[in-house]
Amino acid sequence: MKTTALLAGMFCTLAANAATPAFDWRNATVYFVITDRFANGDTTNDVNYGRIVDYGSERLNAATFHGGDFKGMLQKAREGYFAEMGIDVVWMTDVYEQIHGWMSGSGSINDFPHYGYHGYYPLDYTQIDKNYGTVQEFRELVDELHSQGIRVMLGANLNNPGYPTLLDAVQYGFADTGLTEEQAAQHIRTWSFDKFFEGRAGWDGWYDAGWIRMPGEGWDESNPLEATVYGMPDYKDESRTSVKIPSFLKKKWQNEGHDNDAWVNPSARKLRHDSDAAPADYVVGWIASWVEEFGIDGFRCDIVENVHTDRWAQLSRACNAALDRWRAAHPQDPASRWTDRFFMTGDNEPSGIEYKARYADAGFSNMVNCTFPKLGDLDAITYTWQAYADSMAVHSDWYPFSYLNNSYHREADMDNIIDCATTLLLAPGAVQIFYGDETRRPLSDAQLNVDSNQAFRSDMNWASADSTTLRHFRRLGRIRRDNPVIGKGRQITLDSHTSVRTDGHATLIICLAPEGGRPISVAPYFSEGDTVEELYSGRTAAVTGGKVIFPEFENKVAILRAR
Repeated sequence: MKTTALLAGMFCTLAANAATPAFDWRNATVYFVITDRFANGDTTNDVNYGRIVDYGSERLNAATFHGGDFKGMLQKAREGYFAEMGIDVVWMTDVYEQIHGWMSGSGSINDFPHYGYHGYYPLDYTQIDKNYGTVQEFRELVDELHSQGIRVMLGANLNNPGYPTLLDAVQYGFADTGLTEEQAAQHIRTWSFDKFFEGRAGWDGWYDAGWIRMPGEGWDESNPLEATVYGMPDYKDESRTSVKIPSFLKKKWQNEGHDNDAWVNPSARKLRHDSDAAPADYVVGWIASWVEEFGIDGFRCDIVENVHTDRWAQLSRACNAALDRWRAAHPQDPASRWTDRFFMTGDNEPSGIEYKARYADAGFSNMVNCTFPKLGDLDAITYTWQAYADSMAVHSDWYPFSYLNNSYHREADMDNIIDCATTLLLAPGAVQIFYGDETRRPLSDAQLNVDSNQAFRSDMNWASADSTTLRHFRRLGRIRRDNPVIGKGRQITLDSHTSVRTDGHATLIICLAPEGGRPISVAPYFSEGDTVEELYSGRTAAVTGGKVIFPEFENKVAILRAR
């Protein structure tokens, strides 16, 4: 059974690659996955660094590591899961080693232990977190995706390191907790991470005042460039003063020796020494090393408004140079022949599709579009599409990057996810599917916690995937991939349900909520006698009197193309 499925997946992948048009970020379909929650391919790497993964209930385990890893993703990639959905880019949450301990969930309420399973709490940018897998396993995953014509994105965070935690303090000795490792790993409801900040003066070897600012130290918290977001320590990216690598990192690397070689990024090893560098210079170098080592194709940059724009420009230059070096060093790799430049997008809530010149100049292609409608309203979406297509015509180097759900927001009407998918996957610009949107992944019991956002990040529901929804995502995803005019063509709106997409080479007519047996006007875009294929169902009809008639439609959508 498994062999049959694998061969079928490989066949789908090869067939998809054979028909795939040239890649363009402007109409990319991106699959955003929290690696830890997607697929567990190796249960032997589920527990590391003294972490506890099971505190006794789903609510308490809302933010522990759940076992997803590179091997699990590789298995799904080889089965053709991404290719079969027409995916152009897989965006993985940050793979860097995360803080070992927990910080208090829901802030001072502390109703659950919150670990860095999502990749947003980096401890060591120079190596992979053992919960995700090894360097070799990551390389195999990236290479497999590249072989299928799929780009790979990671996260880039220049704003902050992870929180200081009790467990990390014990393991690296930068603060006196009075606890053993075993005690520090346990969830302590009466402890809050902000208590650490009160005694920072007595710390030894963590990030010092040359590196970071902390809450309560007199910074202007109303200024994004000085704010400590969610109480997190904030890198002083404005600083041009040289600093030394924190002692706890040097101690960590010395103690690990060669025992951690399987997880250390080889291209980052040369960056594990003091240099004439400011804090942001170190972090930019560490992050760009992942591009140089693995050929990573793009980054989603976290909370861009909290970092000076010149630092993002510095990261863009470093990553483009690193990607050029990787391509030159791997001439036999199919991805070495790609010519697209390094891609950068970023979160800057509540950004929409508006052009942001200073970010474009810094190397960004867009900001994540937080304003895309998420109710699946087929009666109004055509006008949204028109605005998106018009914006792309004005700024060819800046385009929408829209989503329904992501790791911070679950806003789509999941009871109407079929129509939601239609509005997204037929939208101009790049689009992002959040893992499990296509399977109707349910919320976890974490929805009962004060921080209910953790429920959006439940484990992938492989055993209970909704086949009807998955089929719809797959069908539209492949149509979108095989017809780039959908994502980057000009739009002509005919009425509230009908639009034309054209790019000088291809023309499509998209009709929403069509009625079976009712004529659809296609003139002057298709000629009399033309055979028109309705791409969603595969049915054909001849143009007669400037119209085509189909007996029925599936899922309230018709996508028409002349053969």
